[in-house]
This record gives sequence, C-alpha cells and structure tokens, in this order.
Amino acid sequence: MDQNHLAKLMIEVMLPIAILVGAGAIWPGYFREVPSKTLRIQLNRLVLNLFFPAILFSIAATTPITSGLLLVPLLGGIGSLLAAVVLYFLLYHSPVGRNLHNGTRAALVVGGMFGNTFFIGMPVLTFLYGPQAARYPAFHDMLMTMPLVWSLGVWICTRLGPPEANVGRQPIWRVMLGMPPIWAFIIGATLHVTGLAFEPLVHAARMIGEATIPIMMFVLGLSIPWRKLRPNGVILTTAAVKLLLMPLLAWIAAKLLFAPANEPQYAAVIETAMPTMLTILILTDRFHLDTEAGALLVGWSTLLFWFTLPFSLWLVHQF
Repeated sequence: MDQNHLAKLMIEVMLPIAILVGAGAIWPGYFREVPSKTLRIQLNRLVLNLFFPAILFSIAATTPITSGLLLVPLLGGIGSLLAAVVLYFLLYHSPVGRNLHNGTRAALVVGGMFGNTFFIGMPVLTFLYGPQAARYPAFHDMLMTMPLVWSLGVWICTRLGPPEANVGRQPIWRVMLGMPPIWAFIIGATLHVTGLAFEPLVHAARMIGEATIPIMMFVLGLSIPWRKLRPNGVILTTAAVKLLLMPLLAWIAAKLLFAPANEPQYAAVIETAMPTMLTILILTDRFHLDTEAGALLVGWSTLLFWFTLPFSLWLVHQF
C-alpha cells in the first residue's frame, strides 16, 4: 500500500471514528443528567438487541458461504489461540506478570486474545476491499469470536482468575442462546441458503444496522478511562502482543497452511490486528476480574492501533 492510499485510509476511516470516540469521551462532562455508566449500558443493550442483529442479518442473508470465507474465522481463531499461549506464559510464568493479581492476569489474557473485529474491522476492510468485505468481520465474529469468547474466554476467566469468578456463573449454552446477534445471523444465513431471503426485509435490516458502528464508537469513547491512561508496562506489553505479534502469527499460519494467499487471508491477518474488544468490560464485570486493567487495555490498544495498522498492511503485501 502506497503512502497516498494509507493517508486516505487514515482520513476516511480514522477521522469519523476519532470524532465519534472523542464525542463519547467528552459527553459525560457536558451532559451529566444521565451517568456515563448508565448511558453506556443502555446504548450497549440497544446495539446488542437491535442494530447489531439487523446488520448481521442483512450480511448473512446476502452472502454465499464459501471455503475461502471460512478461512477468515479459522485463521482468526489460530491467531487468538497462539496469542493466548504467549500471554499465559508472559503473565503467569515470567517477570512481566510478577505481583499481578489473578483477576488482572485473566483480564489481560482474554483482552489480548480478542479484538474489535467488527466495529473497527468492518470500516477498515470495506475501505480496503469494498462493501462486500463486510462479510469478513461478520463471519469472523459469529464463527470465531463469539463462540471462543464464551467458551475458552469464560474458562480463562473462571479457572485462571480469582476464586470469586465462579460465583453465580450461568451455563455457556444459556448465554449463547440468549444472544440476538447469533439468532439473526443464523436466520439470515438460513434464508440465503434456502433462497427465501426477502429483499425488502434485507434492505430494511441493512438500513437499521447502519447505526451499529457509529453508536459503538461513541460507546468506546465513553468506556475508555481517559484520565488513567498513563504508560503501564504490563498493559503496553499485552497491547503489543495483540497489535503486532498476533497478526504476525496469523500471517505465518496463513503462509504455511493456506498458500497461495488471496483476499480472505489478507482480511484475516488484518482482523487479528484489531484493538481489544469492548466485550472484555462485560467479562471483567461478570467474573469479578480487574475491570480497570481491561479498560486500560481497550484504551491503549485503540490509541496504538492507528500506529500499528501499517505493519499489518505491510504483512499482507508480503504474501
């Protein structure tokens, strides 16, 4: 990618995201009638139950499922698992994690495994590969991120976290079955496979779902603890694993296992380079982990992402 194209990416993708995140950051200082935590929770619910299912339905209902497309969640999963191994040894068996509470270690391992692959990944990939590239983050989220977060991610929280992480834990299947995005994706994919997709409904869902990314970028700004964003060796090390090492591991896996590479492999490498997902804050709250560490990782990885993204784009061009 030449410098002009990279600059265009930064302006067309980063500028609107930066404005929305900035709006979320300053909002609580000007509009105090609703506490920021309450606002964040309500907006998350709105996205989870309406806007996100709508956009996933519209994508799944119009996307043919191919072996190339399925490589994206597969490579993303490989990258996440390899990053988890590295983070486990760094945080539990090296001087990097010395004197850390298990709640902090578990939060950072999970946060370093999973990225904001849809809400930031989709604008980046659609800029690079066109509107049809929205299928990559959608299938990555539904076939890799969500199943792995609520299985292996929960296992890490409860087994490697503090003892209280097991208190009041719901069965994983019940959590998964209660998620509207999963059902919307399944229904959309089923309608496409059976040829029963109703175009006006798909169009309506697409229009409704357009609100998803702007709202979540605003929520991202609400969620980052801006006043506490001071350099922290452990947080920055975890962010480096997420932003630099994880895409490198995915690139190596793609190079070794799925040559010659084409667009799905490129998309998978870029997806693994996304900053830490916001869902880490839900997990840290639910399983009594270190919520502040999770929020700091979200903040630092999001800020550093725009400086590390060129590395991932360079990797893609080395296939």
